[in-house]
Amino acid sequence: MTRICITIDGQALKGELNASPPAEHFASLLPLTLTLNDYALKEKVSRLPKRLNSGNSPAGHQPSAGDITFYASWGNLAIFYEDFEYAAGLVKLGRITGPLDAFKSSSTLEARIEHAE
Repeated sequence: MTRICITIDGQALKGELNASPPAEHFASLLPLTLTLNDYALKEKVSRLPKRLNSGNSPAGHQPSAGDITFYASWGNLAIFYEDFEYAAGLVKLGRITGPLDAFKSSSTLEARIEHAE
């Protein structure tokens, strides 16, 4: 497990990445500053600088609020702030362990994601 910190508008949110190869690949890209766009009033999405290797991952995932995921079909990072339905190609990377209020806005957000100290 890798601990991360996501900073949005000066608010630091804690998270954890799992030990899967895609999550480890994501962790190797940190630190990142990403523009998060709202999608379907359920999640924030952003393009990544590199496509993650999702090789032997499960075929899909049914996300819960707080899940940090990679959507292999589009190559996007997706952070869910609401529960959502199963999606083929969605790979769970980890989860946010604190409040999700910072994400619950239809506006675009800038987020800094880095290893937690």
